[in-house]
Amino acid sequence: MTNSNGDKELEKIYEELREMNSSLSSSSSSSSRRRISGKSEGDSLLGFFVGLLMLAGGLFMIFNNLYVSSSWGRGYIFHIGSFNIPNGMVMFPIVVGIAMLFLMERKVFGWVVVAIGIVIVLLSIMLSTQIHWRTTSAYVFIIMFGLTAAGAGLVIRELFRNRD
Repeated sequence: MTNSNGDKELEKIYEELREMNSSLSSSSSSSSRRRISGKSEGDSLLGFFVGLLMLAGGLFMIFNNLYVSSSWGRGYIFHIGSFNIPNGMVMFPIVVGIAMLFLMERKVFGWVVVAIGIVIVLLSIMLSTQIHWRTTSAYVFIIMFGLTAAGAGLVIRELFRNRD
């Protein structure tokens, strides 16, 4: 009897040793993986967010040095040969579409004409928009684009890093 109790206790101790060994090997393999790559997970997360901040700062500086102007509302929008379409005519499809919504039984056609009119208005505004670059020093220019490039590089490196 004592022999079977002793065997059971030995099996229990052996099982506990195997569990401890497997937990130690899994934790040591993950820590060795971190040591092999040279960076811990916290360092890569920090690098990602620093890169994101640099990218955002550079883009903010670039967009802060642009100004946008528009010639919409100054006469004619479209010039097709010698035929000019005035600004007010751009609103014509929207007005026709609204009238169709109230007059027609099937309102689908009215909604399609209104949608086309909205697209035409948005395109006419976008086509008459001009973007200009403010005069800046070479130092600020290098800082803006350097921050953007370095930040984008850090973010891309951390996103596509091999995580074995």
